Amino acid sequence: MNKKAFVVILAAFFTATVQADTVGLYLGGQIWQSDASGTFGEKNTLIDFNLKKEQEINYFVAVEHPFPILPNVRVSSSTIYRTGKTNLTQAFGFGGETFPTDVDIEVPDDEFIIDVDNDTKLDASFNVSYVDYTLYYELFDNGLFSFDLGLTARDFDGTVTVTGTTNVVVTTDVKDHPGHTPDHIGSVITGNATAEGKIKINEIEPMLYVAANVKFPLTGLSLFAQGDYSLKNEHSLFDYQVGLSYDIVDSRVANFNLTLGYRVVKMEFEDFDTLYSDLEFRGAFIGVIAHF
Repeated sequence: MNKKAFVVILAAFFTATVQADTVGLYLGGQIWQSDASGTFGEKNTLIDFNLKKEQEINYFVAVEHPFPILPNVRVSSSTIYRTGKTNLTQAFGFGGETFPTDVDIEVPDDEFIIDVDNDTKLDASFNVSYVDYTLYYELFDNGLFSFDLGLTARDFDGTVTVTGTTNVVVTTDVKDHPGHTPDHIGSVITGNATAEGKIKINEIEPMLYVAANVKFPLTGLSLFAQGDYSLKNEHSLFDYQVGLSYDIVDSRVANFNLTLGYRVVKMEFEDFDTLYSDLEFRGAFIGVIAHF
């Protein structure tokens, strides 16, 4: 979490300590294991890099108060780090670099090419984190059902890297020797080339924040749903989760809840710091929430 988020946490903790009777402090985190699918690259050339399944830790802090005019505050931090690889089958450029599908090799004058084997492999690193700064209002809460609505500023920070390695094997034969012996067979020539392209992401995306919670009386269980949705037409960006919460500890001093659910993050960017993507991350999570 960056410095701004850290300051918000300290302010929230201080406020909750001084006004414990009127202000609620929420601290939470989750372990999220998700599959990745989709493509990314630059305009008109998006590639599936077969991004791996990974596990990430996300966390949040929120402050709620009884003053109806002022919004509640929520700050959350998420990181998506994936690696993948694929074989290049078409011309591809990324981050100002062009990844070739062949390499120029000099052939001796007394030989001619009889076979060429090109192999270009691409390795990708998708390392993007974001901090959500959310201001929201609790529009309804009757003890069993609550509904929140607000606005989120999603602060992206990350780097997407593609590294390409091209290997070429050229088999040649000797000119003007139709009846040559094995000693006169041409050579096998190899060559390789590497290139690396990077796109750094540093953007703030406005989003709509929605959250709802339904309690089941006398069970300690609650059903919750939460989501952020992009407000820009050029991007299709959403991040939502649904799940169950169980009261582990419920006292006047503090409440502790265990959460279990399913989360989906969609990142369909068009010219997002020159990055184009159609990626989706989805999977189950387990977490805890403390309320003071």
